[in-house]
Amino acid sequence: MSEIFGFDAFSPKEIALRVETIGVAKARLPFLSMLMLGVLAGAFIGLGALYFLLVVADPTLGFATGRVLGGVVFSLGLILVVVAGAELFTGNNLLVMAWADRQITTAELLRNWVIICGANFLGAVGLATLVFLSGHPEMNGGMVAEQCLKIAAAKCQLPFWTAFFRGVLCNTLVCIAVWMALAGRSVVDKAVAIVFPISAFVAAGFEHSVANMYFIPLGMMLKSAGFGGEGLAAIGWTGFLGNLVPVILGNVVGGGVFVGLIYHVIYRRKGA
Repeated sequence: MSEIFGFDAFSPKEIALRVETIGVAKARLPFLSMLMLGVLAGAFIGLGALYFLLVVADPTLGFATGRVLGGVVFSLGLILVVVAGAELFTGNNLLVMAWADRQITTAELLRNWVIICGANFLGAVGLATLVFLSGHPEMNGGMVAEQCLKIAAAKCQLPFWTAFFRGVLCNTLVCIAVWMALAGRSVVDKAVAIVFPISAFVAAGFEHSVANMYFIPLGMMLKSAGFGGEGLAAIGWTGFLGNLVPVILGNVVGGGVFVGLIYHVIYRRKGA
């Protein structure tokens, strides 16, 4: 079917079948494999966040330039997940397609999400700990640490519904990026498909639950070490959970409903 599009890529209908088939395999991975791949994904997204902080910590860049360039480099995280291989909670919201087609059970869907989300947390926090101990945030005269604290404080103070809707918008773009990456047949195809949706969500300031598992814990470590000044009271476990709960819920709606279920109805329901 790809031929009708005139280029060497899988068609949307073929992508839908691939997403469903891959979703079944993901849902039935052994626990240890799922756990380790989830830890890797958390660390990979953390590396993208680290790269992003380096860019936005440069005060000579204009607002739009810093946000867009920061978004482009943040794309490293999903490129690593897709190309190197890892299991990311936000991308796995697309398992909804296999669930809607009754290829996996609700229990299998929830098992995957819970294990992968927890493993992503371990990977992101583990990387944040290594980055903190390495002294990396002290780069650029401490501007990296300052920017991380600023971002963490802002995230911890977001109202519930603001965080929720930013999570919806974020994971709509993330799952579209994953969807388009599955159209590609080469590493270059996949990287190009990923960069634009991911840089868009980052530049727009939307909320990604796994990225926040890196930003906020790193901010907590920096705060405890005496970095920063006033306005950091919100950075803590209460603020972290206050951000993470609505963002996770929003990510599920954005990826699972606005991408997964909609494409299921279009391409995979009976009679489609």
